Amino acid sequence: MYLMKNGLKGICLGLLIGGMSGCSGNQPLDSPSRGTITVAVDESFKPLATQLTDAYSGIYPEAHFELKYRPERESIAMLLKDSARLAFTTRPLTKQEQIAFDQQKVIGKAVKIGTDGVALIVSKNNRDSLITMSELKGIFSGQLTQWPQLKGATESGLITLVFDNSNSSNLDFILRTFSVSDVSKLRIYTARSNQDVIQYVRKNPTALGFIGVNWISDGDNPLTGELSADLRVLGVSDKDNPTSLKDYYQPFQRNLGLETYPLRRPVYILSRETHPGLGSGLINYIARDAGSLLIEKLGLWPVKPYNRVVYIRK
Repeated sequence: MYLMKNGLKGICLGLLIGGMSGCSGNQPLDSPSRGTITVAVDESFKPLATQLTDAYSGIYPEAHFELKYRPERESIAMLLKDSARLAFTTRPLTKQEQIAFDQQKVIGKAVKIGTDGVALIVSKNNRDSLITMSELKGIFSGQLTQWPQLKGATESGLITLVFDNSNSSNLDFILRTFSVSDVSKLRIYTARSNQDVIQYVRKNPTALGFIGVNWISDGDNPLTGELSADLRVLGVSDKDNPTSLKDYYQPFQRNLGLETYPLRRPVYILSRETHPGLGSGLINYIARDAGSLLIEKLGLWPVKPYNRVVYIRK
């Protein structure tokens, strides 16, 4: 019996040295270049997350990402429950969420990778193309309920606010921006996705839609052109009484970077990874490498713009 126990210990030790954990039944740890992890993604960042993970898997064919598209609150809940390794969000963890990590003895990590924005869209049949932050505040306070109440409006009828989900980052961001705690009296319609918001707005001239900018900002993607058809993207001003068109800004990349577009917001990747694994590899690629070039291509503003070296020969 003594020899058998020691023999088993030797086998286990050999497997451990070989990078396997067969004695405990655990799977081998993933690395920055190989493995499979689950990533929770707020649906408003679907184009961004898809392109970044596809590009990384193109470099490392053995790296696989299972993307789960959920509203932001559910994405963070998946992270806290260890149902996802990473999460794409618009904010870091709250104090209460960090406490949940502390109880699990997990050191959470939040890395800002860029600046996105919430785009305001209307049907092309709605000729209104400008709005102010004070008017938006009036809409979300319930004081302004009809299009004719907006300065220079040409559309008539009640304003229908259209969001992708009641737990989405788009709605949460707008409610935080205008300090709204009660939406029971607001005329809000929630679709199933950002794409559904676009389709609803396209068919309803009295609708005002809210979507993630990255859905319509990639000029090289045919889907962007398809989604942008028959829509107007509103210019937004943070001045109460704008005097010219120069006071209004659309969510173009330059306006996100210069912080002139009022409804800009950060993009974070939250991580619960406890070893140098696939999640860390993806984050490093995005934050320090050519991943930032993809963020630029999508029309967003990366935290660390990709350095391009140009040689000029005489």
